[in-house]
Amino acid sequence: MRAAQAIKELGSLASLYLGRGLRAPRVYDLLSEHNHLGDKTLFLNLGYWDGPKTYDDGCRRLAEVLGEAAKLGPGDSVLDCGFGFGDQDFYWVERFGVRKIVGLNITASQVVRARARAAERGLRDRVDLREGSATAMPVPDASFDKVTALETAFHYHTRGDFFREAFRALKPGGRLATADIIPKPGAARSAKAVVGDWIGRRFWQIPAVNMYDRVEYARRLTAAGFVNVRLDSIAPLVYPGFALCARESLREPRIRERMNPVIRFFFAASLDEMAGADGPDYVIATADKPKEAP
Repeated sequence: MRAAQAIKELGSLASLYLGRGLRAPRVYDLLSEHNHLGDKTLFLNLGYWDGPKTYDDGCRRLAEVLGEAAKLGPGDSVLDCGFGFGDQDFYWVERFGVRKIVGLNITASQVVRARARAAERGLRDRVDLREGSATAMPVPDASFDKVTALETAFHYHTRGDFFREAFRALKPGGRLATADIIPKPGAARSAKAVVGDWIGRRFWQIPAVNMYDRVEYARRLTAAGFVNVRLDSIAPLVYPGFALCARESLREPRIRERMNPVIRFFFAASLDEMAGADGPDYVIATADKPKEAP
């Protein structure tokens, strides 16, 4: 059974590089409940490393940082785009007392598992997890206090369409908050880095049209109608800590045993590039819909 699963995953991996179009759901079908680094959670992010010692704690801390940037609080209705297996939504209800979270995710396998996990926690009334697109949101206009995207907006085709849909879905005075991976402003790119970018973009299914820096990111948020646009680079608190934690985790027998060896190789091969001088930027971006929206 495990061998058959590994062969299926290898075929999906090959399709990321050889196929046409974008296949973000296949990435997350690959990063299933066994091809990940967590011990006690199913988080799939790079974490925030200002003290956490484990992958689970680093991921939870990043969710907290994004929640703080979004100013989540009791009474909020939140639209979370790309919720994975639901971990950040469960955490936000617990940590910030969020009243209601609606999640959108285009990876059907994650939606099924996340819904089951919400039910197991008795949260189905507060965490409504749906299959749907962040670039064509099946929600009414002006229906949410906050829109979030925790390490997912780089996938969207396009991120600009997501900005416009987020603006539509927010109530006047509402806030968009993202944790996102983008190129560094004006960074000189070595030949090795350019090749690494292509390999990384194909594996993570990042559209080339989304490859712009934080200056352009802010401009596009403003063009979508947002005000009070702010982007903070947190790369030094993300990449080095994740690389250290991932290297240690990939040496753990229990993790090596459950992960597909090829997926494990891609994880390991990306670590030096990610944390190096040629690596990408990582930002927390926030923007508000005007209280008196045009």
